[in-house]
Amino acid sequence: MMELVTLPAAFGMRNVSPFCLKTEMLLTSLGLPFTMSELGNPGKAPKGKLPFLISNGQRIADSELITEFLDNETQGQVYAGLSKAQKAQGVALSRLAEDHLYWLMVASRWVDDRWWPNVVEGFFGALPALVRKPIAGIARRRVIKTMELHGLGKHSLQEQKGFARRDLEALAAAVPAEGFLFAEKPNIYDFTVAAMMAGIYDNQPATWVTDLAVEYENLRVYTERVQAAVGVWGRE
Repeated sequence: MMELVTLPAAFGMRNVSPFCLKTEMLLTSLGLPFTMSELGNPGKAPKGKLPFLISNGQRIADSELITEFLDNETQGQVYAGLSKAQKAQGVALSRLAEDHLYWLMVASRWVDDRWWPNVVEGFFGALPALVRKPIAGIARRRVIKTMELHGLGKHSLQEQKGFARRDLEALAAAVPAEGFLFAEKPNIYDFTVAAMMAGIYDNQPATWVTDLAVEYENLRVYTERVQAAVGVWGRE
């Protein structure tokens, strides 16, 4: 049986990482038997991030590489029925969500001084009080440096909000009013978009990205529909 290793619960989310949630959704939709465990320190994971999948002693890191592994293990079931054009659209939406909007969500948690205490409590609360804030501060500086290298960290808050709004508008225009992307049942691209949006909508308390996202009701309804269809929810 496979084992999916994820981050612990935080911020009202039982699966706080959209990448972890997406992978749980995919495994469930494929009907594959698996267990779940938690790892509080991503630095101890392969490649220093979560999730990772353990299968027959092999550890597969990165949600996209896990997806490709599962597609191979199921003889192509992950992308079954999708045309090349649909896969191209799906990859484009995935890149928008995971390589751009995701970092704006991270900024709304880690960089916003008003929200930062929630990160300290949610991710570092189990540490002794004497070292909690120093260790959290080191982690925060690393995240801020990563965002600067990405490019988004070089922009003002108002400029970041503009990027986020355009991302949300694109996703809201792309998702269907009924059903799912490209098929009658939700697929990996639905899981990617819905997992990202669940982390934004259900994040407690709300961040500035949440405040923007609530303006797109069809996107919220779509996110709920995908989670309900597979029976896997981001929130506790």
